[in-house]
Amino acid sequence: MEGALARSLATAAAAVMLPPPPAASSLRRRSSSRVAASGLRASVSASTATSSTSMVQLVAAGSGIDELRLVDERAAVAALQLLPVGGCEVEKLRAVAEAAADRAEMHDIIGRQRDNWNHLLLHSNNSLLLAASLMAALAPTAAPTVVALKASAGVLLASAAVTMAAVNKIQPSQLAEEQRNATRLWRQLERDVRATLALAAPVTRADVHDAMDRVLALDAAYPLPLLPVMLDKFPKAVEPARWWPPTKKHQQRSPTKVAATNGTACRRATSMAGNGWTQELEEEMRGILRVIKAKDENEYVSVGKLVLAVNKRLAVAGPALAGAAALAAAFIGSAGEAGAWASGAAVLGGALAAAVNTVEHGGQVGMVFELCRNVAGIYRKMQEDIEANLEEADVERRENGEVFETKVALQLGRSTSELRQFRAMASPAVKDEDIREFAGKLV
Repeated sequence: MEGALARSLATAAAAVMLPPPPAASSLRRRSSSRVAASGLRASVSASTATSSTSMVQLVAAGSGIDELRLVDERAAVAALQLLPVGGCEVEKLRAVAEAAADRAEMHDIIGRQRDNWNHLLLHSNNSLLLAASLMAALAPTAAPTVVALKASAGVLLASAAVTMAAVNKIQPSQLAEEQRNATRLWRQLERDVRATLALAAPVTRADVHDAMDRVLALDAAYPLPLLPVMLDKFPKAVEPARWWPPTKKHQQRSPTKVAATNGTACRRATSMAGNGWTQELEEEMRGILRVIKAKDENEYVSVGKLVLAVNKRLAVAGPALAGAAALAAAFIGSAGEAGAWASGAAVLGGALAAAVNTVEHGGQVGMVFELCRNVAGIYRKMQEDIEANLEEADVERRENGEVFETKVALQLGRSTSELRQFRAMASPAVKDEDIREFAGKLV
């Protein structure tokens, strides 16, 4: 065993020390080069594969990032399209609210100013007329100063006649009532706009358009300047005041809703039960509408015509009496019959002019006429609101029936239970002449 082991070790050592045969060495080199080349190719292939895999992963990651960026950009564009529009509409409504508050303050100030006009001009004209009447009465008894007294009386009476004519033209008490009503309506508009802004629902362009329409209608109904857009104080026809825009009707409805509203009577009865509306409530509103037209609005328009006729006569009588008194004062102290009655005529004319002026402006007849117009306008607006709801066949587009009934009851000064008595008034069998009770209790 030991000899065999020694021989093998010697053979191995000789093999190591001796150079290999050429063929074997070249074969070994070729195989080594092949192995090295194959290893290099394998490493290159592995590195290429690794790099390719890395590139694929990078491309995939890049495409994912691009997709995320694209989604983010689209979301940003959508946000830019939505948020500024909503914010813009909100800012518009805020501007309307600020304008309404400013208008209310301006109308309030001007209303107080014109009420002061009424009091100051009333007392000024009465002072002129009474002082001139006193001078005309004393002139015949004071011979040395008769010329001065009759001249002073004539000037005062003429001044009073001109001033009364101007005051009767503008009617300060009516101007003050216009401004008071305008102040109330502008404040109401401001409250409505701010209530819309306080709601959780988004502000739409329709809200802005409605608010702007109300602003323009109020500006036209109650102008701020006195000239040249002052309202006619003696109109030929008495019409209710109008401070609201025309009621907009729905022009388009969905096919499903049209089919439902144009269906059978059973379907209509079923649909009428929605949104707080019932057939009984419809009859109730029709009855109220008829009573308002036949009694309430007609009554205030008739009273307004009567007050206007009286005011026209007073507006003409006052300056005419003062002018006649001024003409009579010119003949005071003259010889003959003219001098005898001139003093008495001047005194009587001045006193009557003062009385007429006190009745017209102290009694604020112009304000009473404007009040009749405004109350008739309130009833006219109620009519249009009721008609707009009743003419809309789709109850879902109407205002909620219960809420609307409460609003009508509050405007009329009645409870909702009291409104049920007007259902019978909707029947064609009831004539307008048979209606005795008014719908409103407040005005």
